Parts: sequence; structure tokens; C-alpha cells
Amino acid sequence: MLGLLGKMLGSEKALGSAIGAVKNGLDALVYTDEEKAQDAAKERAAAREMVVGWMQATQGQNLARRFIALVVTLIWAAQYVIAIILDAAMPFVAQPTQTVLSQTADAIRSGGEQVTGAFMLVIGFYFAAPHLSSIVGGAMDKFKNGGK
Repeated sequence: MLGLLGKMLGSEKALGSAIGAVKNGLDALVYTDEEKAQDAAKERAAAREMVVGWMQATQGQNLARRFIALVVTLIWAAQYVIAIILDAAMPFVAQPTQTVLSQTADAIRSGGEQVTGAFMLVIGFYFAAPHLSSIVGGAMDKFKNGGK
């Protein structure tokens, strides 16, 4: 009964609880940068856990993944290196052969540009899995646009 009377008359305890309620209500209305950062960190942690869980669930496919990664990487690297070798050989051969080497290097480079999309996906999967969503768009654009 005295508590109710104190609230009606505005005692210090009642005033303190009213101020606390207003403060908590206002705090709930504001979404601070710190809260945004904490929420983003929780989302990233959940995404990492999902990727790790998926990797553990598909452990039986590791050999196939490694083989695909090796093949794609070797093709990409071979195209790059062969084009450089052909470019480097051009000054040492006669003119008709220079034209052929130049056209061959350009054709190999063009094919290499298309493989770059696959290479981006493979490297992204192995070394940047939590950020793969941002890599996939660029890699798919490479496939759609013929490597350009």
C-alpha cells in the first residue's frame, strides 16, 4: 500500500524506476554501429560454421575436389605459361612465324580467360569459402562473357 502511495506522490524510488524504463525504451529504439557490428560478426560466424559443417559432411568427396582443383589450376597455369613462352619466342623467329605465334598466343590467352572463371571458383572455394558468395558473381560473369 505504501509503495502505491509512493508512486502516486512521486517518491525517489518510483522516479528512478520510471527513468530506467524510459532509458531502456529509448535504447531499444536505437540500432547502434556496435550492435550492427556484433550482429554482422554473429552472421559471419554462422556462415563459417555452415561451411565447416558442409565440408565435414562431404568429406568423402575430398579426393574428387582436389582432383578438380588440380586439373583446373594446371589448365589455367599451362595456358598462361604457354602464351608467355610464345610471346617471348617471337623476336627470335622470322616474320611469317611471328604472326602465327602471335595468333596462337592470343587464342590461348582467350581460352585462358574463360578458364579464369573456373579457377576463381576453385581458389575461392579452398581459400575464401566464407566469402564465396562475393566471388561467384565475378566468376559467373567470366563464363557468360567469354572471359571478358
